Amino acid sequence: MTAEGWHGWDEYAPFYDWENAQTLGRRDVPFWTGLAKQSRGPVLELGCGTGRISLPLARAGVSVIGIDRSAQMLAHAIRRADRLKKAQPRRKRRLSLIRGDIRHLPFEDGQFNLVMAPYGILQSLLREKDLKATLDAVAHVLKRGGTFGLELVPDVPHWKEYTDRVQMRGKAAGGAHLTLVESVHQDRRRRLTIFEQEYRVRKGRTTTRHPFTLTFRTVPIAGMARRLERAGFVIRSVLGDYRGGPWDPRADVWIILAEKV
Repeated sequence: MTAEGWHGWDEYAPFYDWENAQTLGRRDVPFWTGLAKQSRGPVLELGCGTGRISLPLARAGVSVIGIDRSAQMLAHAIRRADRLKKAQPRRKRRLSLIRGDIRHLPFEDGQFNLVMAPYGILQSLLREKDLKATLDAVAHVLKRGGTFGLELVPDVPHWKEYTDRVQMRGKAAGGAHLTLVESVHQDRRRRLTIFEQEYRVRKGRTTTRHPFTLTFRTVPIAGMARRLERAGFVIRSVLGDYRGGPWDPRADVWIILAEKV
């Protein structure tokens, strides 16, 4: 069976926050929060997952809708949102979480001032027609003059291939000990990087295994810019860090800010 970009994310959900705390952490949150505040209007986050970005935006007073296809990822986000609501019961509710397909956004034309696609979410679109459908859908739901902010993860196609390597170890909530064992395969012809992952969860003398596969497609900055222009956007800036610094091919961060025309 041909892999789809959404495959594996339900299985990844219990471990996503733990893993990202070890890697990216919250380094990108202030950037997206600042961009959202500048937009002065409703914000849509594509692939909101466990709410890693959407919840801080809501806490900062931004009205945000998060959409994701994975029911399990959204379940984690909903639990976190419920905890926030209990902690701040009198605060206006500013976060909505929706299960849906980012290729077919279920919103009105021109509904949002800002659409965000953080941390490589568009790289889960493995076929050209899926990426085109998503860019077209974003163009429909953005207001004229609105911003589409997207981030690409640059090092994915440069990942060396290996088999059954222990990538992370550590303690998790509830006293469990996690070990991530990973294999990486590159499909150069289709520009796909395939991560076969297995989380081993040890509690006392019992170890359970949770295997899943995540697949990502790489589109270079220039190629993504051309696709955005065809979808009705003008590129306003390309950034190389979360402080707004200029981009170059060696940058660790690749962010495109495009305007709907």
